[in-house]
Amino acid sequence: MSVTEKEVRYIANLARLQFNDEEISLLAGDMNKILGYMELLNELDTSDVKPLDHVIELDSRFRNDEAGEAVSHEDALKNAPDADSDYFRVPKVIE
Repeated sequence: MSVTEKEVRYIANLARLQFNDEEISLLAGDMNKILGYMELLNELDTSDVKPLDHVIELDSRFRNDEAGEAVSHEDALKNAPDADSDYFRVPKVIE
């Protein structure tokens, strides 16, 4: 399978990208190299390879969902760029 310049123009149009003729030619060549590499990878025997859900073997990537100490009202407002006595003050976004 190879990508033609016509297909590159079509894909660029879908993505709302504009390329000149030289760039279209280069992109078609690059896409064909990528597809050639994929075909090379497809020739490998992966029948004995276990599918991975992550490239690094990890027991648990997530922390336990445990309740911790609540942040005090004063601490929450301490680093606010603009705060009223009880609330964060933000710019108005609705007319």
